[in-house]
Amino acid sequence: MKNDTILVGIVALVAGLIIGWMAGQKSSGPVPAPTAAVQAPIAGQAPMVNSQQKVNELKAIVAKDPKNRQAWVALGNEYFDADQPMESVEAYQKALELNDKDPNVLTDQGVMFRRLGWFDRAIANFSKASQADPSHATSLYNLGITYRYDLNDFAKAEDAWTKFLTVSPNGPGSDRVRQELEFLKTHPPVPKS
Repeated sequence: MKNDTILVGIVALVAGLIIGWMAGQKSSGPVPAPTAAVQAPIAGQAPMVNSQQKVNELKAIVAKDPKNRQAWVALGNEYFDADQPMESVEAYQKALELNDKDPNVLTDQGVMFRRLGWFDRAIANFSKASQADPSHATSLYNLGITYRYDLNDFAKAEDAWTKFLTVSPNGPGSDRVRQELEFLKTHPPVPKS
């Protein structure tokens, strides 16, 4: 019996190796030539630049002109897209020091605060963005997300999302917000003990 088990194991191993080799041969073909890192621009479109190069260019701009708000925002956006929340927060802060009423920058910085786990700062940013522009739906949406998923404060999430639907009843995210509100009505929070 022991020899039969060993034989079956060896046959299965050899069969697996053969099948793997055949699959590799079938899927391998000529290796495509590597593509260039920077593609040729399409008419009317700027050429694509890698993120680190763009970050370096923006850092050089703000080093020469620290009051260049657009460069600070662009730098924050690059860090945001590269999932570098701390660097993004810092760049957005420089932009906010030049104009602290920009709801988009406040919201983007709030998202990065949330990613860092700094929920109180995220809420403060989303609230300030909503006060700066009461029709800024994105800040209200994110405010609801933070209350609902990070702080488990259903009442405040419901308040934020109800305001969101007032501002953007049919805009992006409105169907999701309706589903979230329906969930909150049918699933009350579990009391903390």
